[in-house]
Amino acid sequence: MPRIAGVDIPNNKRICIALRYIYGIGPKTSLEALEACGIDPNRRASDLNDDELSELAGHIERVYTTEGALRRLEAQNIARLREINCYRGLRHRMGLPVRGQRTHTNARTRKGKRKTVAGKKSVKELS
Repeated sequence: MPRIAGVDIPNNKRICIALRYIYGIGPKTSLEALEACGIDPNRRASDLNDDELSELAGHIERVYTTEGALRRLEAQNIARLREINCYRGLRHRMGLPVRGQRTHTNARTRKGKRKTVAGKKSVKELS
């Protein structure tokens, strides 16, 4: 398995697909990097020689923010929003949707499992 940016990319996949295993590299970025290095996107990752792999790894390191650095950058951005107490920061802090989605129904992914609240007792049960 070739190793690029600290990630083992799969041998049996086309290189344009295998590069997507790196956090921060998507379909468009993958094709851009391969074009810059002059590598055919349809070749398998196992077919690349050491020179091509090192050139590709160097290009990705120089041009793109990937893996740990990108995760750290995102965490810092969210921490900044929380710190300045803006609306988005408060939504992050409360674990609710940040981008204006409705929460009356849906939003289960952010809110978590339903918490059942006991219903009110009716007047007939009290007497």
